[in-house]
Amino acid sequence: QVQLVESGGGLVQPGGSLRLSCAASGSYFSIIAMRWYRQAPGKQRELVAGISSGDSTVYADAVKGRFTLSEDNAKNTVYLQMNTLKPEETAVYYCYANFQARASSSVSDAWGQGTLVTVSS
Repeated sequence: QVQLVESGGGLVQPGGSLRLSCAASGSYFSIIAMRWYRQAPGKQRELVAGISSGDSTVYADAVKGRFTLSEDNAKNTVYLQMNTLKPEETAVYYCYANFQARASSSVSDAWGQGTLVTVSS
């Protein structure tokens, strides 16, 4: 079982920056991949960025050059640095993890509760 806790959301002006954190805890053998998604009101949840074993990263076209993923393995935490934020990026941002369970060695998924990012003047 893995629990994910996001933090760092809040109100920011257009053009501003925020850094989101996702901390993983619980009993697991290894994290296979971690991703950030976002969902705006009335819209489908979309992939923002992700990282997998081997430090391979992927970014949505809309955020390339502005958002950056990083990780701190000692803290079991991944970060999403978001720069030059736009009003249309107002959304609830969710952390997702794909992991191998310790007890069964099976592959499982976990979602965080989400953190709200509001980009507005």
